[in-house]
Amino acid sequence: MQFVVLTLFPELIQAFWDNGILRRAIAGGAITTEAIAIRDHAAGRHRVTDDRPYGGGCGMVMKPEPLAGALRAARVKAPEALTVLLSPQGAPFDQDMAGRLAQQAGLILVCGRYEGIDERISEQFIELELSIGDVVLTGGEVAAMAVMDAVTRLLPGVLGNEVSAEQDSFRHQRLDHAHYTRPPVFEGREVPEVLLSGHHDRIARWRQADALWRTLVKRPDLLYKGPPSDEETALLGAWYREIQRIIRARGGGGLDTPPGGG
Repeated sequence: MQFVVLTLFPELIQAFWDNGILRRAIAGGAITTEAIAIRDHAAGRHRVTDDRPYGGGCGMVMKPEPLAGALRAARVKAPEALTVLLSPQGAPFDQDMAGRLAQQAGLILVCGRYEGIDERISEQFIELELSIGDVVLTGGEVAAMAVMDAVTRLLPGVLGNEVSAEQDSFRHQRLDHAHYTRPPVFEGREVPEVLLSGHHDRIARWRQADALWRTLVKRPDLLYKGPPSDEETALLGAWYREIQRIIRARGGGGLDTPPGGG
């Protein structure tokens, strides 16, 4: 996988590559990286990369000439890469999207600044716009880092344990189960007994149930994207019946229909 990042702050991107999983992926040959400074492709002594917007309004817009020069240089270095603009107007970046991008030969990631980039650059060069959420960032660098991190984790051999990537949150539209490590008791809080039992089947069932419960409570929308399996349906039914019992024991009338019922 080849990553080429277009940015006004290449040192920021380089610092990201120099640490953690990205550094190991580079050392292992799973990815190659290059940062292209957009300012290097600007004309004039001051290397100006932005200007006032036509039609008025606040803020500045990134000029097309430096971006075009940087993009052409990037395409020479990575001719088969997909050109991606990090933008609040882009498609949502999620785990499914990360999986699709991991199948690409490479990614050219364009980091915008100010009020955005000249629209003519998007029309001529950009193949995909991505957003990491409904939030305004100072620039696209943080979003580019998120994309590179998520995609790199999915590349063969990067994690050293393929099961780790397979079990990550969102891989199957479920949040991850709770994690614990030593000591077994911390400030009066104990690790669940089942995790200390050494009984692998019980541990697997506990983790499945915990992941489903966390998804139900924190991100129920994911249950619509990835419908429950037969085992999960049985768990949900058992929880529903227990909730009914508790409500009735407290003098309530119970629930009319189970979650998702008509």
